[in-house]
Amino acid sequence: MVVDDNKTKNAKGSQWILRALVVAVLDVILIAASFFAALLIRFDLKYSEIDPQFIQTYLRIIPFCIAGAVLLFILFKLYNSIWRFASISELERMTKAWAIFTVLAAIIVIVDEHINGIRRLPISVWIMGVVFGYMSTTALRFGYRFLRFMTKVNSRGKNGANVMIIGAGACGKDVIREVTSSQHLNSKVCCAIDDNPTKKGRELDGVPIVGNRYDIPKMVGKYQIDEIIFAIPDARGVDRKDILDICSSTGCKVRVIPGIYQMIEGTVTVNSLRNVQIEDLLGRDPVKANMKSIRQYITGKTVMVTGGGGSIGSELCRQIAKAEPKLLIIFDIYENNAFWIERELREKYGDKLNMIALIGSVRNTNRVNSVMEKYHPEIIFHAAAHKHVPLMEGSPNEAIKNNVGGTYKMAQAAAKYGVERFVLISTDKAVNPTNIMGASKRLCEMVIQMMDRKAQKMYDNGDLKVRTNYSAVRFGNVIGSNGSVLKIFEKQIANGGPVTVTDKNIIRYFMTIPEAVALVMESGAYARGGEIFVLDMGEPVRIDDVARKMIKLSGLVPDVDIRVEYTGLRPGEKLYEERLMDEEGLRKLEENPEISVAEPIPMNDEEFSQQLVDLDAAAKAETDEIREIVSKIVKTYKYKKV
Repeated sequence: MVVDDNKTKNAKGSQWILRALVVAVLDVILIAASFFAALLIRFDLKYSEIDPQFIQTYLRIIPFCIAGAVLLFILFKLYNSIWRFASISELERMTKAWAIFTVLAAIIVIVDEHINGIRRLPISVWIMGVVFGYMSTTALRFGYRFLRFMTKVNSRGKNGANVMIIGAGACGKDVIREVTSSQHLNSKVCCAIDDNPTKKGRELDGVPIVGNRYDIPKMVGKYQIDEIIFAIPDARGVDRKDILDICSSTGCKVRVIPGIYQMIEGTVTVNSLRNVQIEDLLGRDPVKANMKSIRQYITGKTVMVTGGGGSIGSELCRQIAKAEPKLLIIFDIYENNAFWIERELREKYGDKLNMIALIGSVRNTNRVNSVMEKYHPEIIFHAAAHKHVPLMEGSPNEAIKNNVGGTYKMAQAAAKYGVERFVLISTDKAVNPTNIMGASKRLCEMVIQMMDRKAQKMYDNGDLKVRTNYSAVRFGNVIGSNGSVLKIFEKQIANGGPVTVTDKNIIRYFMTIPEAVALVMESGAYARGGEIFVLDMGEPVRIDDVARKMIKLSGLVPDVDIRVEYTGLRPGEKLYEERLMDEEGLRKLEENPEISVAEPIPMNDEEFSQQLVDLDAAAKAETDEIREIVSKIVKTYKYKKV
């Protein structure tokens, strides 16, 4: 295979040299013809009236002109360009080359006339010759692109897709060029849409701008549009959602440019287009965290992430790595997860990032203590947990062992080994839980608040050298996490359906993984001990609406092309999730209004400590009464007895 690849590369290199030579030969012919045409025009296109001395001068001077022009073209790399992509850059270089040629030609003429006494050509011939030469050599190059474009357009038959571009800006222009020049698409850009009223009736790279967002349905019909490309990477969340909602009513397939960073990096290509995702439909702008606050308490510290290979844990590792920690410890029971995030970070940062991936369970006291004693982490983000509601309903004792027992052991080890900050990843399912997973996470929050009070007492009594600061961060569903409903929808649509929704009225809060993790890390900066931080996740989204929009934006019709089925609520599942309990007050942080703090609910720490011991024993005994035991501790836990 290596030999074949080398042959291919050599063949392509030879092909490029051959093309460059052909263009150079054509340049020679055009330059010679341009000056001769100028001489003919000077004498009214009558060759017989041209003074023989002018012919001699032309024949004497033209080889030097050709050699000078070709040399300048080489210096300005005009034979290196890919001419099917000819643009302003090539035109600028061509103009500079001819400008220098004009100056050099004038010098040659003056020197030749004074030294050799040769009668020079009339000034009008020189002026016309330069103009004709510039125009013809430029036309040669841009004509190649034009002919390719016309050939491609004319070769597209009735089976080609008609495309509408949303956004007549710089990004839209790049997309039009990409679609037009792509050899892999049989598509034609028919029209563009833009909300700026001054653009209506004008053209963008030859594509008519035909109206604003409200004209989309009408123009889809007029131009028989098959596909819509959303090319406004910096659109506000509410505008993005509104426009995509309109697009979903057209029956066209919709694709989008991912984000403004694509424009900054100059990577807007056909390959960067993607299908519409749920974050496009949230109707809000991305949440921004205060990266300065995050860096201040993470940079130069030893940071440990439990469950570091999971959806949230791996993103925590990515963002911690950016903050330049002294050491990043990835701790996970699943070796495959740990392997892939470690490999990703090694490839990205190399030796710049001091990192170690360790395999172990938060349920194993000896393993936890061993790691803590050896590496002495200063900050712990505790993301290790069982999170899937239906699975935990079938294995409730495992939810208690891993989520509650694992959190308690990690929290105790944090105090013992002088950890400065301990941040628990919680969930809105902990609020008035109806399933064992949510109840277990509520117990974890109670563990954190109890441990924070204990740490304060032990520090005040001189039993601890470092006062561990415990806090929890509560948020809802994250887009793109392993096993999330939206991932399931994508697979179901790709497989032709049906798309399964548990209940027509079920609603959920959604946030992207990077958003959630950034706010989790920022919350850690503001923690003073015992807080439960609640992230603002915007307005809740009806799952049925999301499923149907995802089908429509794939160019399909719900219940016609893809069937939507309602399967009924699963055990322990609620129609809607709550952000806090009635007993909890909620105040927004002054530093970031996207983060609020829930007031802790008073509890008897000694009684709760004993309850945790009894709960752990019951879970290990594989009792069938674990839900009833949990409900006596978490008073807000309501479950259906089987």
